[in-house]
Amino acid sequence: MAVLQFGIFVLAAGIACAQSSEGPQPPVVDPGGPGKAPSDAIVLFDGRDNSAWTTMDGQPSKCTVANGVMSCRTGAGDTRTKETFRDAQIHLEFNLPYEPHMRGQGRANSGVLLHGRYEIQILDSYKNETYATGACGALYGQSAPLVNASRPPGEWQTFDIIFHAPRCAPDGTVETPGSLTLLHNGVLIQDHVPVRPRKCTTSEGPLVLQDHGRYVGRKIATAKGVTEGAPDTTVQFRNIWMRRLNQ
Repeated sequence: MAVLQFGIFVLAAGIACAQSSEGPQPPVVDPGGPGKAPSDAIVLFDGRDNSAWTTMDGQPSKCTVANGVMSCRTGAGDTRTKETFRDAQIHLEFNLPYEPHMRGQGRANSGVLLHGRYEIQILDSYKNETYATGACGALYGQSAPLVNASRPPGEWQTFDIIFHAPRCAPDGTVETPGSLTLLHNGVLIQDHVPVRPRKCTTSEGPLVLQDHGRYVGRKIATAKGVTEGAPDTTVQFRNIWMRRLNQ
Protein backbone atom coordinates (compact mmCIF):
# COMPACT_ATOMS: atom_id res chain seq x y z
CA MET A 1 0.00 0.00 0.00
CA ALA A 2 1.27 3.48 -0.87
CA VAL A 3 0.45 6.74 0.92
CA LEU A 4 0.99 10.12 -0.74
CA GLN A 5 2.87 12.51 1.55
CA PHE A 6 3.95 15.91 0.21
CA GLY A 7 4.36 14.71 -3.39
CA ILE A 8 6.22 11.52 -2.38
CA PHE A 9 4.74 8.02 -2.49
CA VAL A 10 5.65 6.23 0.75
CA LEU A 11 5.47 2.47 0.24
CA ALA A 12 4.52 -0.03 2.94
CA ALA A 13 8.09 -1.31 3.00
CA GLY A 14 9.31 2.17 3.85
CA ILE A 15 10.78 2.93 0.42
CA ALA A 16 10.03 6.41 -0.88
CA CYS A 17 9.51 7.08 -4.58
CA ALA A 18 9.50 10.76 -5.50
CA GLN A 19 7.32 12.08 -8.33
CA SER A 20 9.48 14.22 -10.58
CA SER A 21 8.10 17.28 -12.34
CA GLU A 22 11.13 17.44 -14.63
CA GLY A 23 10.88 16.76 -18.36
CA PRO A 24 9.01 18.39 -21.24
CA GLN A 25 5.39 19.31 -20.68
CA PRO A 26 2.67 18.89 -23.31
CA PRO A 27 2.04 22.04 -25.36
CA VAL A 28 -0.98 24.04 -24.21
CA VAL A 29 -3.84 24.12 -26.71
CA ASP A 30 -7.09 26.02 -26.37
CA PRO A 31 -9.59 23.29 -27.34
CA GLY A 32 -12.06 25.76 -28.84
CA GLY A 33 -15.71 24.76 -28.82
CA PRO A 34 -18.83 24.71 -31.00
CA GLY A 35 -17.95 26.57 -34.17
CA LYS A 36 -14.44 27.37 -32.90
CA ALA A 37 -11.35 25.38 -33.88
CA PRO A 38 -8.56 24.44 -31.46
CA SER A 39 -5.85 27.09 -31.25
CA ASP A 40 -3.27 24.94 -33.08
CA ALA A 41 -5.62 24.01 -35.96
CA ILE A 42 -5.43 25.19 -39.54
CA VAL A 43 -8.86 26.60 -40.35
CA LEU A 44 -9.94 25.43 -43.80
CA PHE A 45 -13.36 27.08 -43.80
CA ASP A 46 -14.51 29.62 -41.22
CA GLY A 47 -17.70 30.75 -42.92
CA ARG A 48 -16.31 33.90 -44.53
CA ASP A 49 -14.95 32.74 -47.89
CA ASN A 50 -13.61 29.69 -49.70
CA SER A 51 -10.19 31.15 -50.51
CA ALA A 52 -8.55 28.07 -48.97
CA TRP A 53 -10.13 25.87 -51.68
CA THR A 54 -9.69 25.38 -55.42
CA THR A 55 -10.96 23.14 -58.17
CA MET A 56 -8.81 20.09 -58.89
CA ASP A 57 -6.99 21.99 -61.64
CA GLY A 58 -6.18 24.95 -59.38
CA GLN A 59 -8.94 27.34 -60.41
CA PRO A 60 -11.11 29.18 -57.84
CA SER A 61 -13.59 26.84 -56.18
CA LYS A 62 -17.05 26.87 -57.73
CA CYS A 63 -18.72 26.22 -54.37
CA THR A 64 -20.50 29.31 -53.07
CA VAL A 65 -20.43 30.93 -49.64
CA ALA A 66 -23.32 32.66 -47.86
CA ASN A 67 -24.46 32.98 -44.25
CA GLY A 68 -21.43 31.13 -42.93
CA VAL A 69 -22.04 28.08 -45.13
CA MET A 70 -20.19 26.71 -48.16
CA SER A 71 -22.64 25.17 -50.63
CA CYS A 72 -21.34 22.71 -53.22
CA ARG A 73 -23.91 22.07 -55.91
CA THR A 74 -23.84 19.27 -58.44
CA GLY A 75 -21.75 20.42 -61.38
CA ALA A 76 -19.36 22.55 -59.32
CA GLY A 77 -16.79 19.77 -59.57
CA ASP A 78 -14.61 18.31 -56.84
CA THR A 79 -13.11 21.01 -54.62
CA ARG A 80 -9.81 20.61 -52.76
CA THR A 81 -7.85 22.40 -50.08
CA LYS A 82 -4.74 24.37 -50.93
CA GLU A 83 -3.28 22.95 -47.73
CA THR A 84 -1.88 19.42 -47.82
CA PHE A 85 -1.14 17.05 -44.98
CA ARG A 86 0.20 13.60 -44.20
CA ASP A 87 -1.30 12.55 -40.85
CA ALA A 88 -4.09 14.72 -39.49
CA GLN A 89 -7.07 15.24 -37.24
CA ILE A 90 -9.89 16.72 -39.33
CA HIS A 91 -13.25 18.15 -38.31
CA LEU A 92 -16.05 19.11 -40.67
CA GLU A 93 -19.79 19.65 -40.51
CA PHE A 94 -22.23 18.91 -43.32
CA ASN A 95 -25.92 19.24 -44.06
CA LEU A 96 -27.70 17.09 -46.65
CA PRO A 97 -30.83 17.91 -48.65
CA TYR A 98 -33.95 15.77 -48.39
CA GLU A 99 -34.47 13.79 -51.60
CA PRO A 100 -37.38 11.44 -50.81
CA HIS A 101 -37.79 10.41 -54.45
CA MET A 102 -34.33 8.84 -54.41
CA ARG A 103 -33.02 5.70 -52.75
CA GLY A 104 -29.70 4.10 -51.90
CA GLN A 105 -26.67 5.74 -53.51
CA GLY A 106 -28.85 8.27 -55.29
CA ARG A 107 -29.77 10.13 -52.09
CA ALA A 108 -27.52 13.15 -51.36
CA ASN A 109 -24.32 11.42 -52.42
CA SER A 110 -21.01 13.16 -51.76
CA GLY A 111 -17.77 12.31 -50.00
CA VAL A 112 -14.64 13.46 -48.21
CA LEU A 113 -11.41 12.23 -49.78
CA LEU A 114 -8.24 12.11 -47.66
CA HIS A 115 -5.18 12.88 -49.79
CA GLY A 116 -7.70 12.94 -52.62
CA ARG A 117 -7.54 9.13 -52.58
CA TYR A 118 -9.30 7.57 -49.59
CA GLU A 119 -13.02 8.32 -49.60
CA ILE A 120 -15.19 8.65 -46.53
CA GLN A 121 -18.71 8.41 -47.87
CA ILE A 122 -21.23 11.19 -47.36
CA LEU A 123 -24.76 9.98 -48.02
CA ASP A 124 -28.24 10.44 -46.62
CA SER A 125 -28.31 7.13 -44.75
CA TYR A 126 -31.22 8.12 -42.50
CA LYS A 127 -33.84 5.41 -43.10
CA ASN A 128 -32.17 4.72 -46.41
CA GLU A 129 -30.54 1.33 -46.93
CA THR A 130 -27.69 0.67 -49.33
CA TYR A 131 -24.67 -1.63 -49.45
CA ALA A 132 -22.79 -1.38 -46.15
CA THR A 133 -19.44 -0.18 -47.56
CA GLY A 134 -21.28 2.65 -49.33
CA ALA A 135 -23.22 3.93 -46.32
CA CYS A 136 -22.56 7.30 -44.70
CA GLY A 137 -19.26 7.13 -42.84
CA ALA A 138 -17.95 4.12 -44.73
CA LEU A 139 -14.37 4.00 -45.93
CA TYR A 140 -15.89 3.59 -49.35
CA GLY A 141 -15.72 0.08 -50.75
CA GLN A 142 -13.47 -1.10 -47.91
CA SER A 143 -14.93 -0.73 -44.43
CA ALA A 144 -18.57 -0.37 -43.37
CA PRO A 145 -19.39 1.88 -40.41
CA LEU A 146 -19.83 0.06 -37.10
CA VAL A 147 -23.24 1.70 -36.64
CA ASN A 148 -25.52 4.05 -38.56
CA ALA A 149 -25.31 7.35 -36.65
CA SER A 150 -26.97 9.50 -39.33
CA ARG A 151 -29.26 12.37 -38.49
CA PRO A 152 -32.22 13.25 -40.72
CA PRO A 153 -31.49 15.38 -43.79
CA GLY A 154 -31.71 19.07 -43.04
CA GLU A 155 -29.87 18.66 -39.72
CA TRP A 156 -26.18 19.47 -39.31
CA GLN A 157 -23.89 16.48 -38.85
CA THR A 158 -20.22 16.13 -37.89
CA PHE A 159 -17.27 14.02 -38.95
CA ASP A 160 -14.22 13.89 -36.68
CA ILE A 161 -11.42 12.05 -38.43
CA ILE A 162 -8.05 10.73 -37.24
CA PHE A 163 -6.00 9.69 -40.25
CA HIS A 164 -2.52 8.18 -40.39
CA ALA A 165 -1.19 7.75 -43.91
CA PRO A 166 0.42 4.48 -45.03
CA ARG A 167 4.22 4.24 -44.81
CA CYS A 168 6.04 3.07 -47.91
CA ALA A 169 9.10 0.88 -48.35
CA PRO A 170 11.91 2.02 -50.68
CA ASP A 171 10.56 -0.24 -53.44
CA GLY A 172 7.13 1.45 -53.32
CA THR A 173 5.33 -1.33 -51.49
CA VAL A 174 3.32 -0.70 -48.32
CA GLU A 175 5.60 -1.06 -45.31
CA THR A 176 2.95 -0.11 -42.75
CA PRO A 177 -0.76 0.32 -43.57
CA GLY A 178 -2.38 3.60 -42.70
CA SER A 179 -5.33 3.87 -40.34
CA LEU A 180 -8.65 5.65 -40.07
CA THR A 181 -10.64 6.43 -36.95
CA LEU A 182 -13.92 8.27 -37.47
CA LEU A 183 -16.62 9.66 -35.19
CA HIS A 184 -19.94 10.51 -36.85
CA ASN A 185 -22.02 12.88 -34.75
CA GLY A 186 -19.79 11.98 -31.80
CA VAL A 187 -20.26 8.21 -32.24
CA LEU A 188 -17.30 5.96 -33.07
CA ILE A 189 -18.03 4.30 -36.41
CA GLN A 190 -14.54 3.48 -37.75
CA ASP A 191 -12.11 2.14 -35.15
CA HIS A 192 -8.46 2.29 -36.29
CA VAL A 193 -9.37 0.68 -39.61
CA PRO A 194 -6.38 -0.25 -41.84
CA VAL A 195 -5.91 1.87 -44.95
CA ARG A 196 -4.07 0.04 -47.73
CA PRO A 197 -3.43 1.92 -50.98
CA ARG A 198 -3.14 0.30 -54.39
CA LYS A 199 -0.02 2.36 -54.96
CA CYS A 200 2.04 3.59 -52.03
CA THR A 201 3.21 7.21 -51.97
CA THR A 202 4.98 9.17 -49.24
CA SER A 203 3.76 12.55 -50.44
CA GLU A 204 1.21 14.69 -48.65
CA GLY A 205 -2.23 15.27 -50.11
CA PRO A 206 -5.25 17.57 -49.88
CA LEU A 207 -8.71 17.22 -48.42
CA VAL A 208 -11.25 16.92 -51.26
CA LEU A 209 -15.02 17.40 -51.19
CA GLN A 210 -16.55 15.18 -53.85
CA ASP A 211 -19.08 16.20 -56.48
CA HIS A 212 -21.16 13.41 -58.01
CA GLY A 213 -22.06 15.61 -60.98
CA ARG A 214 -20.51 13.16 -63.40
CA TYR A 215 -23.45 10.85 -62.66
CA VAL A 216 -26.19 13.35 -63.46
CA GLY A 217 -28.03 12.35 -66.60
CA ARG A 218 -26.65 8.82 -66.35
CA LYS A 219 -28.16 5.74 -64.80
CA ILE A 220 -26.65 4.46 -61.57
CA ALA A 221 -27.66 1.49 -59.47
CA THR A 222 -29.22 2.98 -56.34
CA ALA A 223 -30.92 -0.12 -54.99
CA LYS A 224 -31.91 -3.53 -56.24
CA GLY A 225 -34.11 -3.02 -59.27
CA VAL A 226 -33.70 0.77 -59.21
CA THR A 227 -31.87 2.57 -62.02
CA GLU A 228 -32.67 6.22 -61.41
CA GLY A 229 -30.30 8.99 -62.42
CA ALA A 230 -28.53 10.95 -59.69
CA PRO A 231 -30.37 14.19 -58.83
CA ASP A 232 -29.15 17.77 -58.75
CA THR A 233 -27.83 17.95 -55.19
CA THR A 234 -26.46 20.74 -52.99
CA VAL A 235 -24.42 19.68 -49.97
CA GLN A 236 -23.60 22.33 -47.37
CA PHE A 237 -20.43 22.50 -45.27
CA ARG A 238 -19.24 24.59 -42.35
CA ASN A 239 -16.58 24.71 -39.61
CA ILE A 240 -13.82 22.73 -41.35
CA TRP A 241 -10.40 22.54 -39.71
CA MET A 242 -7.35 20.32 -39.60
CA ARG A 243 -4.54 19.62 -37.13
CA ARG A 244 -1.37 18.06 -38.52
CA LEU A 245 -0.14 15.13 -36.45
CA ASN A 246 3.59 14.70 -36.06
CA GLN A 247 3.82 11.05 -35.10
